[in-house]
Amino acid sequence: MPNVQVDHSQMAPSILPNDIPDLSDDECLALLARAVEARDSTRLDEVAALIGRLAVAIE
Repeated sequence: MPNVQVDHSQMAPSILPNDIPDLSDDECLALLARAVEARDSTRLDEVAALIGRLAVAIE
């Protein structure tokens, strides 16, 4: 079987949010629970990013 070169410069970007640090699923869920419990509308971006991070893990 011949060697095949792969051009990695054309790879798709990651679908993981960049603004969320590397967390375990449990840590992410705990942060999400605290953010939702606070009912602070200024944290909506954080809530959305955490939900997105968990949704990626589920897929």
